[in-house]
Amino acid sequence: MSIIKVERLVRDYGGGKGVFDVSFHVDQGEAFGFLGPNGAGKTTTIRHLMGFLKPASGECSINGLDCWRERDKVQANLGYIPGEISFFEDLSGTEFLKFIAEYRKIGIQNRREELLERFELDPRNKIKKMSKGMKQKLGIVAAFMHDPDILILDEPTSGLDPLMQNRFIDLIAEEKKHGKTILMSSHMFEEVERTCDRIGIIRKGRMVAVDAAASLRERHTRSYTVTLESESAAEAFAIDFNGMRKGLKVTVTTKQSLEEIFMNYYGGEKHDEHGAV
Repeated sequence: MSIIKVERLVRDYGGGKGVFDVSFHVDQGEAFGFLGPNGAGKTTTIRHLMGFLKPASGECSINGLDCWRERDKVQANLGYIPGEISFFEDLSGTEFLKFIAEYRKIGIQNRREELLERFELDPRNKIKKMSKGMKQKLGIVAAFMHDPDILILDEPTSGLDPLMQNRFIDLIAEEKKHGKTILMSSHMFEEVERTCDRIGIIRKGRMVAVDAAASLRERHTRSYTVTLESESAAEAFAIDFNGMRKGLKVTVTTKQSLEEIFMNYYGGEKHDEHGAV
């Protein structure tokens, strides 16, 4: 059953910027990785799902609710980490989490303390004095503490050190085991490979691939055939590189990493300066 649906979504900002005919879905209990460089259209798509933007055409729905017309109901039942988190800087972290709990009508039996301990965050400091990493941890606690069944996460590990990134990956793995539905945009290829069942790649506002991670790798394989000078050399080469030998010829098949697959779709581009926002 599809929980998150994006169907033929269009928002054209002009000059080739926007999202164009974007479609994908996320099934119940699935983690979906949304990949693309800055400006490709990830955040614009996510803002439509959150009901912050009205589609020019197309539809977005979560749990059968229209994300624009029923955005209050949609937002009440999910956890969200924005790509750029804005806080009330004069509050302490404790005061901010209390505000979020009251806003969401969360009882005292929530996951706040567990998450603060997991991410080693002391929330008593003023937010304006927190580092980017501390603010990101605070955003994670706020998004997860009411134990939502649906999570929309836009670059959730931005600013975290490697240890905290690994703890976040462990958290996502646990949430998947509990049947949570997760949409996560990321630049961290290892993060997506370790957590996501399917992957969508967006380029200049258009989806260029949507498939299971394993299927993407299966399609993006490279085979090399090498001719050796003797059968003994061919046999040794085949053993070393797990190849198939036929006489003096050895064929070796290699699977590309997710990062290599991604760069194939982008033609080696590191940044998409003229893409969508």
